[in-house]
Amino acid sequence: MNQLPLVLVTDLIVEPLNCERAVLDGHAEVRALDARSQADLDARIEEADAVMIYHYLRLDREAISRLRKCRLIARPGVGYDNIDIRAARERGIPVVNVPDYGTEEVADSALGMAVCLARGTHFLNSRLRRGLGAWNVDQATPIHRLRGRVFGIVGCGRIGSAAALRAKAFGFDVVFFDPFVPDGLDKALGVRRVDTLEELLAASHIISAHCPLTPKTRGLLGAREIARMPRGSFLVNTARGGVVDTTAVVEALASGHLAGAGIDVLEQEPPPPESPVLRAWRDPNHPAHDRLLLNPHTAFYCEEGCVEFRTKAAREVLRALRGEPLRNVVN
Repeated sequence: MNQLPLVLVTDLIVEPLNCERAVLDGHAEVRALDARSQADLDARIEEADAVMIYHYLRLDREAISRLRKCRLIARPGVGYDNIDIRAARERGIPVVNVPDYGTEEVADSALGMAVCLARGTHFLNSRLRRGLGAWNVDQATPIHRLRGRVFGIVGCGRIGSAAALRAKAFGFDVVFFDPFVPDGLDKALGVRRVDTLEELLAASHIISAHCPLTPKTRGLLGAREIARMPRGSFLVNTARGGVVDTTAVVEALASGHLAGAGIDVLEQEPPPPESPVLRAWRDPNHPAHDRLLLNPHTAFYCEEGCVEFRTKAAREVLRALRGEPLRNVVN
């Protein structure tokens, strides 16, 4: 009897793998490795015919070099910065992602964080939990009306566009910076466009990051950029941890330059105990504590979206095993 191709799910998703097997049963054997570190992949991925990798691990050049017969690397998500796509291309292994599954959820999460911060909700809730302040709004002032405030978007692709439409519904004056999208998107969305990041930063009361992590965007929003934002503004990052210097964010919160920050993604996840953002979030005496809203990389998630990204990635694996044309090849 012919042996079925082997498909490995490296991390995040564990048994029963019902979504993957609903697509691949009879075509491949699917196994979950539940890997927690790079070392957990050693001597376990070499014979894979396809690999599905999430965001807790990296597939670097060395790991890819050990794939003896792999026909596809699937990233069941949007970002693929944890895969050495050049090394994969050199080995003739296509890499695909699922760019559309979490568009609504990430945009919803970004707006939820922004509104929660700008309305003082998070700050007051954090203070009340610790018995601080009077039962009134005084300790959170100034709080400004959302309508007419400038909501700045860095990166106006699928998710950035969805965030723009949601921000418009709240009455924000929505402006975006993205040198890679064609002319006319601003008119299609009914928002404004600026030509430089500096212009966006200087004008925005809220900045929301929605760009991919690339060599050009790594550290895009650091101490110098945050300093260009108006004092008392807010920063939200649901994109990739490496886009924003979170140490600079904590320092700006502590100094009062930023009135609040919503961080869903970090460069190292989970963060080490000595991480400045984790220390600020945990320590109630830290001057940034009450103004920092931290989530464990969950902006993407909903039950329906989980089924969607798992199913779409499995369908790409099936196409690769059948030798059919692939969708969303990124290398």
